[in-house]
Amino acid sequence: MSGIAFIDRLEQIIRERLRDGDAGSYTARLAAEGAPRMAQKVGEEGVEVALAAITGSDAELLGEAADLVYHLLVLLNARELKLADVAATLEARHSQGGSVTDLQDDR
Repeated sequence: MSGIAFIDRLEQIIRERLRDGDAGSYTARLAAEGAPRMAQKVGEEGVEVALAAITGSDAELLGEAADLVYHLLVLLNARELKLADVAATLEARHSQGGSVTDLQDDR
């Protein structure tokens, strides 16, 4: 398994670890700390991605992006959502005739 198909497998692993709640699992421990901690990790990794984009190598950027995606997947799956749900949201926005960022909800 390689490429983007690995994301499905990773989400499967994350869901298993969330369900099992094994104290030896970083994923389970992070989820047990609650949504604020998971959201904090997503925010931290997002900042690290931005910094790597400016000052880091491609390898550093990819590493930080991988950390961001992982933490986002943990947060989404803890809320019983999947990356496929994010993709469906992007697709729906695109099908409405604009760019995905132009069609964001007013929050």
